[in-house]
Amino acid sequence: MRLSTLGRYALRAMVDLALHQDDGPVKRKDIVARQGISTHYLAHLFVKLREAGLIESVKGPGGGYVLARSAANISAGDVLRAVEEILEPVFCVDANPDVGCPRMDACVTRLLWVQLGQHIIGLLDSVTLAELCEQSRFLTAQEHIASTNTETALGRPDLRSQQLGGCIFINGAGI
Repeated sequence: MRLSTLGRYALRAMVDLALHQDDGPVKRKDIVARQGISTHYLAHLFVKLREAGLIESVKGPGGGYVLARSAANISAGDVLRAVEEILEPVFCVDANPDVGCPRMDACVTRLLWVQLGQHIIGLLDSVTLAELCEQSRFLTAQEHIASTNTETALGRPDLRSQQLGGCIFINGAGI
């Protein structure tokens, strides 16, 4: 399976929305600025995500977008199904005989492709936006720690430590 740019951008936008909606509805222009997604592309994505019931728009001053459900109840699979036409690894896996391969019934490798598709979809469905947000926060904290992991003016290592999510980081190394 090869995800389109639409799928990758949709997932990035949804994680961004989940990370920032605690402060109120998130404006599209803010997601555009943070994620580097064009305004037109994001508008197209949000139509699909709204139609799928994953986001809601809030009208009026201070309006913007919010998740329609908790980030813990929206999976990566939900997001990708909303914007991608197919998630199967190869076209012949589609059960629709008009789309599938004419050799579908006698294909030696079809079962392999079906199983691969099931594993991919299982993984996508098992990862929630909340988990992706935690990973994002973790990576942001690591970047912050790495940027402060410099030697002091005296030439000695700066041994600052920081605790994050149950892990203690000393000079960027988790223990």
